[in-house]
Amino acid sequence: MSEVKIISETAEENELVIVLDFGGQYKELIARAVRNLGVKSLILPGNTPLEKIKTLAPVGIILTGGPDSVYRKDAPRCDKSVFELGIPVLGICYGCQLLAYISGGVVAPGEHSEYGRTQTRVDPTSELFFGLEPEQIALMSHTDEVKTLPDGFRNTASTSACRNAAFESAERKLYAVQFHPEVENTPNGTAIMKNFLYRVCGATGDYTISGYREAMIDAIRSQAPEGDVLLALSGGVDSSVCAALLGEALPGRVHCVFVDHGLMRQDEGDEVEAVFSKREVHFIRVNAQERFYGKLAGVSDPEQKRKIIGEEFIRVFEEQARRLTGVRYLAQGTIYPDVVESGGVNSAVIKSHHNVGGLPADMEFDAVIEPLRGLFKDEVRALGRELGIPESLVSRQPFPGPGLAVRIIGAITAEKVALLQKADAIFREEVAALPQNERPDQYFAVLTDTKSVGVTGDFRSHGYTVALRAVKTTDFMTAQAHELPFALLTKSAERIVNTVPEVSRVVYDVTGKPPATVEWE
Repeated sequence: MSEVKIISETAEENELVIVLDFGGQYKELIARAVRNLGVKSLILPGNTPLEKIKTLAPVGIILTGGPDSVYRKDAPRCDKSVFELGIPVLGICYGCQLLAYISGGVVAPGEHSEYGRTQTRVDPTSELFFGLEPEQIALMSHTDEVKTLPDGFRNTASTSACRNAAFESAERKLYAVQFHPEVENTPNGTAIMKNFLYRVCGATGDYTISGYREAMIDAIRSQAPEGDVLLALSGGVDSSVCAALLGEALPGRVHCVFVDHGLMRQDEGDEVEAVFSKREVHFIRVNAQERFYGKLAGVSDPEQKRKIIGEEFIRVFEEQARRLTGVRYLAQGTIYPDVVESGGVNSAVIKSHHNVGGLPADMEFDAVIEPLRGLFKDEVRALGRELGIPESLVSRQPFPGPGLAVRIIGAITAEKVALLQKADAIFREEVAALPQNERPDQYFAVLTDTKSVGVTGDFRSHGYTVALRAVKTTDFMTAQAHELPFALLTKSAERIVNTVPEVSRVVYDVTGKPPATVEWE
């Protein structure tokens, strides 16, 4: 078939805020911040046609940041008429400068760039800053600035280097901030966003996870009225929540297929089978280690690995579907960060996820059901709790679909997989011994393709370098390296080197996301 429909949309019954994307790295955080405040959000390209915006009838519009300069001839812009709809608009960073520029203001390079937490003076008489003290800390990240405000606008915030750090035309419901209220480094950013949503847009806060659950169940039933569903089950949070949701929507019609591609963590395949074989689903385990190792033999490029694994997953599912009667749909636990990083929603491709960028075009299914496609990780966990999934599974740290294939730098072999499984198990065991509130959100080991000289007993050795990775994050769109106790790191290194003789050196990754990704490949 030429194209496969994605079933992931629900009816637009909630109040909606549209986030117009101009390429900023924080657009997902803006959308998530809006939803966390009880209002549904939808990210659309910055040049979305005016008629589509009017059809969606949003209660508010937010313009994101972006890397460009608004005065450049080919800079991304929205339709000027967006500001004449009478719908409240909030411009953030690039969006702030765009609102000013299109409205007749002057935007030019600033005398001093501003990056990081900045002392900011705000005007509490503005609806945007209602209830706040005049002195605030805000995250700045800009080189250009608004030099002259458009006619009809007034200044509402400033810093030592940026005279127009915020401005507004309250009569036209147009507001702009040069800083980023959507990030944690702006301590009162949530209050500012809440003021925009509730005091300016008049939102009532009708978006909830329980409401999403009911809307998605209705959508699945209406779009897949007959035929069975084949669910790609990894045993992770996303696919487990997807399984529970599908079970409610289509009882008796869901077949959960767990493909053991030989790239799982140590003993994980058996653990997944132990959990799901006891649930009221048709659980099928496919042992396909040799098949995947064969396809990956000699392949070093990470994108190629992902695409090979993605296609092979689908072929295995198709084979299983042929053995079942009435299977017409493929279901996946794809979530919003997967879509964004694979190049969706006007974004650059960071990496192709096996369940997004790696899907072949000629799949033998009527449609792909992805009920979590619009949710962030924290929302998926909340939905899991809503569905009654045990906390031990809901709180489980993420594991990529391609598994250890993207945690082994270079070509994949069974020997390398076994080596990494042992090292990873040791590190995870040490971290798991920490009190719950001291543990990172994700932690694992990576087998690099670097070998270094070591000393084993009285002899010279030449073994692999293993990298340890641990991060703190709430949404997995951004992350910071977790400051693990040095004693834990040294103990992990000693155990790995002494237990896994092929390893001669252990290092710790302290890079945040961005500029890195959480995974190495």
